Amino acid sequence: MSSLEARKSGRTYIAQGEHAIDGGPDAVIATLLGSCVAACIWDPGRGIGGMNHVLFVDATASSSMTYGYGVNAMELLINGLLRLGAERRALRAKVFGGARMIDGLSDGGSRNAEFVQHFLAREGISEVGSDIGGTKARRVEFWPGTGRARLKYVRQTVPVVSSSLHRKTSRDIELF
Repeated sequence: MSSLEARKSGRTYIAQGEHAIDGGPDAVIATLLGSCVAACIWDPGRGIGGMNHVLFVDATASSSMTYGYGVNAMELLINGLLRLGAERRALRAKVFGGARMIDGLSDGGSRNAEFVQHFLAREGISEVGSDIGGTKARRVEFWPGTGRARLKYVRQTVPVVSSSLHRKTSRDIELF
């Protein structure tokens, strides 16, 4: 995991398994989520916050491994905020993602969201907003200095090809 802690205001994009911490009125942290989950956590009084992109292993892996990845992602974000002066009792959270991206496969997205929500409750961090579940990916932007969040659903426009021997091109993506 990487961390961009207390950097100058601006825009930060995080990918799977990463987190970022920032503050101030102009700082924005963004990510794209499918079945993964982002916890946006901030301290309103200190004007700092952060986002993680919680990456879980697939359903075939042991549950202890899955749990370990989630705990690590949440602890890195929370401990990073506390190191920068956030007060645990003041922390607030918003949770996004956890979509069921492929019909007919296990619903790992809902398990991911459930894990993050239970973790926050166990840690005594108030969840004040969320947009989880469904079947669409989300682009999430978070203003860590204020707790403001904005999301946009991403339309899935790439057709699924029924035969792996058949090639079909859609826009700039070739499926084979």
